[in-house]
Amino acid sequence: MTAEKQNQPLSSSSSKDDARSSTASSRPANLLFSSGVPWVLIAVASFYGAYCSAETSFLILLYLFALVQLATTDNWRKAFYGGFAAGFLIAASRLDFFWNIFSQGAVALWIVFAFWIGLFTALARLSIRRIRAPWGWLLVPFIWIGLEYFRSELYYLRFSWLTPGYALANFQWLAPMRYVGVYGIGFLIVLIASLAVWVWQKSRFRSLCFLFLAGSMGVLLWRCATAVPEKSSSSKQVIVAGVQLEFPGDAEVVRALDRVLQKHPKTDLAVLSEYTFQGRPPKEITDWCRMNKKYLIVGGTDPAPKGNFYDTAFVVGPSGEIVFRQVKSVPIQFFKDGLPAPEQNLWDSPWGKIGLCVCYDLSYSRVTDHLVKMGAQAIIVPTMDVFDWGIRQHELHARIAPVRAAEYGIPIFRVASSGISQLVDRSGLVTAKAQCPGEGEIISGTLALAEAGTIPLDRWLARASVVLTVGFILWNIVLKLLGVKSKPKSAPGIPAPQGAIPI
Repeated sequence: MTAEKQNQPLSSSSSKDDARSSTASSRPANLLFSSGVPWVLIAVASFYGAYCSAETSFLILLYLFALVQLATTDNWRKAFYGGFAAGFLIAASRLDFFWNIFSQGAVALWIVFAFWIGLFTALARLSIRRIRAPWGWLLVPFIWIGLEYFRSELYYLRFSWLTPGYALANFQWLAPMRYVGVYGIGFLIVLIASLAVWVWQKSRFRSLCFLFLAGSMGVLLWRCATAVPEKSSSSKQVIVAGVQLEFPGDAEVVRALDRVLQKHPKTDLAVLSEYTFQGRPPKEITDWCRMNKKYLIVGGTDPAPKGNFYDTAFVVGPSGEIVFRQVKSVPIQFFKDGLPAPEQNLWDSPWGKIGLCVCYDLSYSRVTDHLVKMGAQAIIVPTMDVFDWGIRQHELHARIAPVRAAEYGIPIFRVASSGISQLVDRSGLVTAKAQCPGEGEIISGTLALAEAGTIPLDRWLARASVVLTVGFILWNIVLKLLGVKSKPKSAPGIPAPQGAIPI
């Protein structure tokens, strides 16, 4: 008995040592992930990969999964700084052309983008800690779309590029965008990511299986929605052609237009880029339209009060007279880009109602939505993308037109000064393209005007989510002032920061 009693504590002590050793060995990995550093790196790498090609665009799901993982850290500062770090690295890599444009000021703009990502991870953490599962997790996609829509559309530094939906811009099957919209795609992906992270707290294996199955089902449903044939409708055909010219002289423009007619003599409507002229179209251009009996859309400027100007797209008719004009609705911040448009109208052309967007106007859904509400059957976009801004800027900007065309179900013709010019059909398929660099390159094709476009469902969801997100922020401020604390770290849905997560 004495020997047994002596051996018993030795055995117990040995078991405790083994348990401590096992726990200690599992701690480094868990502590590493709890620090958030791996999730920051995964988010940056997956976002970069998603924007590389259509074949890797599915990685946008992994990017948002990693962001939601950052929201499960043990304090809000880690959540915010983790999201901020991921956002800054993404901005510095994908918006590196800002340095060519703004020099050191680019860093401030990268920080602005990073702030919104950090704010999302911080608010997502509050949601999943203050609200009982699964409702806190289900609120996360509403927070995401609320912040994305606000930063992209509603404040002074609005900038819609790098939103997850644009990662799919080079996808061949964009028709479902007509129903869910670019912001709705982000909402659905964040919903999947949020639920996957919730499952991750209990089982990593099940979480990865859920991600794979949800992603596969999403692609399958997307493909099925694309396979559904659209109702055929009669359309009026207009043969369009554009020339890529950057800061040309008047004589150079005339020679370029002559080349268009030599190469495409049946052209009905010629299009040139934004800021082709510093002023209204000169007499040489109006005379060319009159002699050749052609329509021309060209960028120039109109005088405005107090020495200002309007960045304007002019339509010159076969008579040589200016028959329509549209001012740029959203001048670019920090540029001498004129005053915003006093109003938006449609050009009632011989082929149907055409909306004109000037350059970055196409990036803002509030601008294009208004054209579609008025009955636009097509959109034409004179654009100034300076070659010195770099190829990445041109490639990112070229993601907008296919998504917009698919969202509204109307064709878009976009002519850029140095590329990338595009003719996009109503399903979002690019049917013609002029590359960058491509000075003097001609793009031509048929613009088919059918019924007016429709606005996708995500617009009302985005606006409602902005209100919901603001309300959630105010609610948390009130709780903070009242001294109400969030759930303990070991509450259901958020594991304690230490200890192994079961597989």
